[in-house]
Amino acid sequence: MASVSAPSQTAPASTAPLQRGIVKMVLSGCAIIVRGQPRGGPPPERQINLSNIRAGAMARRAAQGQSDAKDTPDEPWAFQAREFLRKKLIGKEVCFTVEIKTALGREYGMVYLGKDTTGENIAESLVNEGLATVRREGIRGNNPDQARLCELEDQSKSSKKGMWSEGGGAHTIRDVKYTIENPRNFVDSLHQKPINAIIEHVRDGSVVRALLLPDYYLVTVMLSGVKCPTFKREGDGTESPEPFAAEAKFFTESRLLQRDVQIILESCPNQIILGTILHPNGNITELLLKEGFARCVDWSMAVYTQGAEKLRAAERSAKERKVRIWKDYVAPTANLDQKDRQFVAKVMQVVNADAMVVKLNSGEYKTIHLSSIRPPRTDGEEKNKDKDKRFRPLYDIPYMFEAREFLRKKLIGKKVNVTVDYIRAATGPGEGTPAFAERTCATVTIGGINIAEALVSKGLATVIKYRQDDDQRSSHYDELLAAEARAIKNGKGLHSKKEVPIHRVADISGETQKAKQFLPFLQRAGRSEAVVEYVFSGSRLKLYMPKETCLITFLLAGIECPRSSRNMPGGMQVAEPFSDEAMLFTKELVLQREL
Repeated sequence: MASVSAPSQTAPASTAPLQRGIVKMVLSGCAIIVRGQPRGGPPPERQINLSNIRAGAMARRAAQGQSDAKDTPDEPWAFQAREFLRKKLIGKEVCFTVEIKTALGREYGMVYLGKDTTGENIAESLVNEGLATVRREGIRGNNPDQARLCELEDQSKSSKKGMWSEGGGAHTIRDVKYTIENPRNFVDSLHQKPINAIIEHVRDGSVVRALLLPDYYLVTVMLSGVKCPTFKREGDGTESPEPFAAEAKFFTESRLLQRDVQIILESCPNQIILGTILHPNGNITELLLKEGFARCVDWSMAVYTQGAEKLRAAERSAKERKVRIWKDYVAPTANLDQKDRQFVAKVMQVVNADAMVVKLNSGEYKTIHLSSIRPPRTDGEEKNKDKDKRFRPLYDIPYMFEAREFLRKKLIGKKVNVTVDYIRAATGPGEGTPAFAERTCATVTIGGINIAEALVSKGLATVIKYRQDDDQRSSHYDELLAAEARAIKNGKGLHSKKEVPIHRVADISGETQKAKQFLPFLQRAGRSEAVVEYVFSGSRLKLYMPKETCLITFLLAGIECPRSSRNMPGGMQVAEPFSDEAMLFTKELVLQREL
């Protein structure tokens, strides 16, 4: 290519200064948007139109809301000209001179690839390829730049390049599809295969418009699993950005706008297409989280195909570093010492189906609740069915007994790893809600198995759903949700359509008459198996006998232990010395064990 004479010889702008910038976007074969360097926020930008040439206009969608408006198709060779420039210029540094500025503020000038005018002259390249025509209207004979363009155009015509080729340009016009009849079927039909696409617009950090190739569907894609701060539309049509919305948008724009990418369309709930954008330099979803520009979104993480745990880890790292949207973040366990956050303890008792009493190395006892799960519960009506019968949650709530037994058999007397996820503050009694003491909620594992996840996958507990910004949840929340989805799909436990298991248990622990009738029956059985349900004192136990399905009070024959304090009709009876030690001794040996 012949060297280009300096623009100082053009008449109107004799001393047009050379300016530099980075190409943000190519609007058409003869217009680009150039941006500066970001300094403490998104950078300034301006549109530069190429002097002396004209390329075809790109397709435009009809104005929404006007019934008679029609879509305008591509002019021939317009898309090819745009693509030629896009592939050459996007994200690259260019230098330019502005030669004419119109009354309306449109700027026309020369653009060169690179740092100075020795670089490729963009207008000349377009004309040379037959992708733009030269505006010959106002040509003055003494302008070498214009003369050079005319010469290149003549060469391109004679070698039948681009728009000068035979057969016209009908084949170069795209059939752009702005809407999809049934987006869900469309997404399902792709089976999560990566599709080639060009990102045409970035609405905010996590929502883009993409042109899907080769069929030219223009679709809005929301990134699966995350949400960035957005621009809120006010009533008067103005937009007010949430904190970091502009920065998040620039972060995505500077990496993806008009880049060639692959998109995995993952799901389409209520007409919104969710997807993941793959770019050779990395995964924007993870990057946004890691840089504190986005937060995880539970409902759409479930469809994310590249590993939800990576997203949680990226978010966690941003929270720990307190970057951007997390600048004021305080972790739920921030005020706990490391030794109180993670420890090994021995399980002494299982309470209901979501809590346990453990013994710490210090000898202290502590109640731990499993994070983010709910034990089986009643719908309230069973309680009132039988007024004279005591309501016994363990046997009367469907699946409560199965859940308790699952935990008891797996954990009693065993050492477990406890990781505290959050402390649930005590709540006072309110309208219809009971008072709860403060709860320590944790993930408990044994041999690498997360106990809560095992319970949920067997359908013996459900997962608590949270408000999006509620951080008080299990550190393995996504695995719990996945386990619950499997349990529902396979109709396990609480999710099964089968008859609910019923436990008819005769309680003869407080009734002398019944106990007398029952005694010979138990004596005949010889040795019986039982589980210790409760320890009243060192020598007085309550046993559950699975074969005989009964509860009995059992005294150890031949010994008596000191009695602990009890409520008597005449007031509180004081505990005898060593009663608590005796009770603890027996508890540690036999509570909830099989004997």
